[in-house]
Amino acid sequence: MTTKEDEYRMNAKPRVGEPVGIFNFDAVGGGTMTIGQNQDRWTMLFVYRGRHCPRCKKFLNKLNDMLAQWTAVMDVVVVSADNAEKARLDKDEFGWDFDLAYGLTEDQMRSLGLYVSDPLSEAETTDRFAEPGAFGIRPDGTLMLVDISNGPAARPDLGELLDGMEFNISNNRPVRGTA
Repeated sequence: MTTKEDEYRMNAKPRVGEPVGIFNFDAVGGGTMTIGQNQDRWTMLFVYRGRHCPRCKKFLNKLNDMLAQWTAVMDVVVVSADNAEKARLDKDEFGWDFDLAYGLTEDQMRSLGLYVSDPLSEAETTDRFAEPGAFGIRPDGTLMLVDISNGPAARPDLGELLDGMEFNISNNRPVRGTA
């Protein structure tokens, strides 16, 4: 039986300024991507709903169009709860150039503070999935910026987000929203 305290812990906001935790994701092209450990560069982790979401495709197509601008500043990783086949189909269909990962677990979704949804029908998808999120992670693995949504319609403007991240990085801005 789940208690109210368990529910709060499972749905708690991620703690900016603290280590995000180490996440290993399988990559469509093979290998594993690791997020949250000491890295050479900043990382922006984008979580998308999965193959079933047309709004995700529009957002990720825009990201792909801006990818050179993003990767000039930081690493970009995109992940969903989809299985390998669904993720590969998306990457092949849309020709995305960014690293695409799959297999985001529900525990990982919860630890990132993401909203988790059940499918509306089997026509949508068959498993629980994460709603969108974006996470700016410092090279030391601490969380700098969080943007999460409870549905597909609310997404950050990629140009504004990149501009803000460039400012934060170049000016070594402190983490905000810690209180």
